[in-house]
Amino acid sequence: MQWVWYALGGRLPERCREWVLHDTTSKTWVLRHAARSTVLVGPLMLVWLLLPAPLGLRLALVLMAALVGYFYSFVYMEEAAENRLAKHGYPRGTGKRVRREAHADEDEAARQRYIARYRTPQE
Repeated sequence: MQWVWYALGGRLPERCREWVLHDTTSKTWVLRHAARSTVLVGPLMLVWLLLPAPLGLRLALVLMAALVGYFYSFVYMEEAAENRLAKHGYPRGTGKRVRREAHADEDEAARQRYIARYRTPQE
């Protein structure tokens, strides 16, 4: 039940603080964000699916709710993660910093490949 409260934007007890950091910075943080978004968008889609209307219209409404809901959810995904962390006592920017540090080696390798391919010395 705590997870549902957390997914709806609630604050977890202090003992869960480290878990919130893990939740917003792990490899699967995007999937975790999608699951939390489903808690918000799902009931609306269910209501529209149960409306007394032709099935095609109801499915179109559900699809539109999913597209709009998930679109805005993913557009503001990093900000939502930072807000969750701030709500649990972390300074703003912690999530982005932790995720960047976790992928620093991969990012540097990609940068080196880019330089090798596109930044060859001019003759």
